[in-house]
Amino acid sequence: MNSYHLDHLQYLETEAVHLMREVAAEFERPAILFSGGKDSICLLRLAEKAFRPSDIPMPLLNVDTGHHFPELNEFRDRRARELGGKLIVRKVEDAIAAGIAVPTPGEISRNRLQIPTLLAAAEEFQFDCLIGGARRDEEKARAKERFFSFRDSFGQWDPKNQRPEIWNLYNARINPGEHMRAFPLSNWTEMDVWEYIKREKLEVPSIYFSHRRQCVRRHNQWLPVTDLMPPKEKETVKELVVRVRTIGDIISTGMVESPANNFDDIIAEIAAARVTERGSRADDKSSEAAMEDRKKAGYF
Repeated sequence: MNSYHLDHLQYLETEAVHLMREVAAEFERPAILFSGGKDSICLLRLAEKAFRPSDIPMPLLNVDTGHHFPELNEFRDRRARELGGKLIVRKVEDAIAAGIAVPTPGEISRNRLQIPTLLAAAEEFQFDCLIGGARRDEEKARAKERFFSFRDSFGQWDPKNQRPEIWNLYNARINPGEHMRAFPLSNWTEMDVWEYIKREKLEVPSIYFSHRRQCVRRHNQWLPVTDLMPPKEKETVKELVVRVRTIGDIISTGMVESPANNFDDIIAEIAAARVTERGSRADDKSSEAAMEDRKKAGYF
């Protein structure tokens, strides 16, 4: 089909499928980072389109912080089984026990501890490329990424020293111990993701739709009340009709007051939104450079 006849979503899909096939052709041991979130759901659909009727030629990898929403892990495990994919889960708790990840006293969030856990998994399985669902519209650090993002032998990323990608040509050369991150959704937006999910009739975890949940107001947002994060003294617990826009740790994922209970409602809500999706993540609010610092250290 002539590219001039492709609509916007078809063009993005074609670009992403090309990236998927490029990874499969260039690397010996790639893996897809799959959390069960909306972006990684799109990645699995794109992998199906890139490789079916053959099996998806790469395993699925997830770093479990131990602070995930139960609905997310249930969906992750079930979706992997439905696709017949090999799901590899590496837990931050196990990395702590093995001395791979070292928590800071008093630190509640485990986002930082995902970094050594992920790098240890890449070394354990000798993965030479990890495919992730990051998009450039999410926040400033991710806007600096190329499609192929080189990581050195320490898993580090240097935003000022990236390889040129001219005419859709990708430099996949790496030395032993180095690896690549690949981001097929780089040119997608949050709106594109939801329109694609709607068009492809993809299932998503229930917490993306409106539901009742007990929340407390903290860090200028509504956070879910859980055993991991009980309400503090003088905090008022409210039961609200909420949903999530982006899913991270249950202790840092902000809930959005919303009646949206179908794809059309979500798309309309995003069209009217004036806050980015990661504006509801408490772990990204500590400083503007927080994400870039984590990425330089090996975060996805």
